Amino acid sequence: MSLENPLRLVLVGAGSMGRAWRDTIEAAPGVELVGIADIHEPTAQAAADALGRPVPVGTDAVALASATGARAVVDATVPEAHHPVTTAALFAGLDVLGEKPVAETVAQALSLAAASEATGRLFMVSQSRRWNPQLFALRAMAEDLGSIGTLTTEFFRAPRFGGFRDEMAHPLLVDMAIHAFDSARFLLGAEPVSAYCEAYNPPWSWYAGAAAAVATFEMEGGIRYAYTGSWCSPGAETSWNGVWRVSGEKGSARWDGDHDPVLDADGPGVARPGSPYEGIEGALLVFTDALRTGDPPMGEVHENVLSLAMVEAAVRSADTGERVRLDDVLAAAHAEALRTETHPDVRDALASWPSVREVLTAAG
Repeated sequence: MSLENPLRLVLVGAGSMGRAWRDTIEAAPGVELVGIADIHEPTAQAAADALGRPVPVGTDAVALASATGARAVVDATVPEAHHPVTTAALFAGLDVLGEKPVAETVAQALSLAAASEATGRLFMVSQSRRWNPQLFALRAMAEDLGSIGTLTTEFFRAPRFGGFRDEMAHPLLVDMAIHAFDSARFLLGAEPVSAYCEAYNPPWSWYAGAAAAVATFEMEGGIRYAYTGSWCSPGAETSWNGVWRVSGEKGSARWDGDHDPVLDADGPGVARPGSPYEGIEGALLVFTDALRTGDPPMGEVHENVLSLAMVEAAVRSADTGERVRLDDVLAAAHAEALRTETHPDVRDALASWPSVREVLTAAG
């Protein structure tokens, strides 16, 4: 997959995120956009016309990939379409790079992990904020702090999106907090054990659902991760990445989300390599490198599922007022996936798992 032999890609989903992926693919080395699919073909055609060169379009990504000789699909569809679109692509022999979240539910995410196993194809989730070089620097600083006690994120913004987010039951937790939850797993090198969350809607909010939340996660090793956020907080807004603090036995590290993090600890920090990638451009390069080398990439479907499970646990806690164990979320999702799965190979893969957590964390 050199520049002389690029990876041929079909983009599925031509909305705003799809158009961002279109431009990223078009500018990236070693890849070629050979088709654009969307359930509404005129939308796909409009996205293709903007390229200024002929690009085939259609409503079926698999059929378009077959017609154009594509090897892989970039899935930029809405979350509810992720499971059917990605499953069809995997069983057509196509590797998939998908937008977050991996699926609409943890049960569907487990089905996709099993589909990846059954087909032997790569499915990577573009959790793009993981590739922020400043986040890599903060992680390096965290390694200099000895044992970690607490990680915190503050996220306060006041966007007026309009559309579906305004009507969601949990717009902040479901649509945005997964970025922070995924970054917390990466920073700590630790997986979630339990969640307690209170979600609410301030009286001035322009959202129908709970636009604010306070969540505390117990992570492996007894670390606590505390997330406080609001999507209806005008004034003194934080970075879209949030404001972070890592507190450990040897000091603290802080990151304002936009500038280089700061270490305040005993002794000098150890220089460590940062990320050579950034954003969705980085995710695309990592995906193509993984196909070239065969090495599992960060964001491979199994590795990514626990970030969505943190969201589902937080929502369940907010709805019930109870502390929620992540293993209970995984067990319920696994049972649902087995109950609803229609593809025998995927069902067999799901049934073969000795432990959901064990399977999801084995690659790590």
